[in-house]
Amino acid sequence: MRHSLGIKDTVKKNSMLIVLLATMVLFQVLISSSGRGSLFAPSNISNLISQNSYVVILASGMLLCILTGGNIDLSVGSVVALVGALAGTLVVNLHWNIYLSIVICLLTGLAIGAWQGFWIAYVRIPPFITTLAGMLLWRGVALLILNGLTISPFPAEYTRYFNSFLPNTEDAATIFSITVIVGVVICLIYGFWALFDRYTKKKKGYATEPLAITLVKVVLLSVAVLVVFSLLGRHKGVPVVLILLAVIVLGYSYFTARTVPGRHLYAMGGNEKAAKLSGVDTNRVLFFAYANMGFLSAVAALVGVARFNSAAPTAGTNYEMDAIGSCFIGGASAYGGTGTIGGAIIGAIFMGVLNNGMSILGIDANWQKAVKGIVVLAAVVFDVLSKKRAKSS
Repeated sequence: MRHSLGIKDTVKKNSMLIVLLATMVLFQVLISSSGRGSLFAPSNISNLISQNSYVVILASGMLLCILTGGNIDLSVGSVVALVGALAGTLVVNLHWNIYLSIVICLLTGLAIGAWQGFWIAYVRIPPFITTLAGMLLWRGVALLILNGLTISPFPAEYTRYFNSFLPNTEDAATIFSITVIVGVVICLIYGFWALFDRYTKKKKGYATEPLAITLVKVVLLSVAVLVVFSLLGRHKGVPVVLILLAVIVLGYSYFTARTVPGRHLYAMGGNEKAAKLSGVDTNRVLFFAYANMGFLSAVAALVGVARFNSAAPTAGTNYEMDAIGSCFIGGASAYGGTGTIGGAIIGAIFMGVLNNGMSILGIDANWQKAVKGIVVLAAVVFDVLSKKRAKSS
């Protein structure tokens, strides 16, 4: 059962990857034919990464909430605003030490997540109600801290941790060479890991995809990585925020797929009563998911205020919708128990490409929201119909 679920997750992720590539090609054709530049312009690739970094961070945490049984967190946008307001007050207004301020902001996000997790996990107030209350509460606190005003600018010592590029040099040739070398190293590591992982699974008797498919996937993803890093090398190099995103994505991918607490999330989402009878502390699992969501909301806030170089009362508006949409588009089940970090990240990239492509084409913002709504609905409908077909067969 567990292995078949893993194969289904892989199929969903691969299907979404194909849809993502097709969407990117479509936007490239439309943008080029309209004479508005290129989706794959080096500066635009760098902008895509920085503009959608918060979606990747929040989607990684939101997936854990969804896995517990289709639960969501509606308060993440307000938590981003609150932590951003706190960061602005400490760093800009009070001139506190940057590292101490960052630690305080992260602990604040964790405390907010733990507060909501307590009511959800131990008092069993529905997550929708608890986080809806949190959405109103934390937004109100953020407005009180800011007093309706925007705090800016942040010191360069702070923003360089999120907005700078590596290598830190002005020489274009050096930037390009080092960036491409980093891309090649990543491809080699990924290729080795993919083959070793397949060998390990096969040795243990797990179901594995054919070797040819694994090799094709390694080659295609390696080509994509090399193209992206060569484009970044033609701009300013590797964005520092990309390193942070890589750490988060790899860390949470390992946690959900390779650790016992991570597998408990899937067990709870599959059948909470059965998981509890098997010895899983479902209350603790649910508490962890929401405490973690608060922590990652704080991380997204720190990245966001650095990118905008300000803490504004409107920060974080609709961030929760982007995170939830990314998870469902990436193959997470609306009922919980199914989904991967990789799929959620693909969904986040898809949302980013959709936003960026439509903006370059000059499509009205209201139409952009309508298109994203249709895409999210289509992803959920596909998931529901697939489950019904699997039960009837």
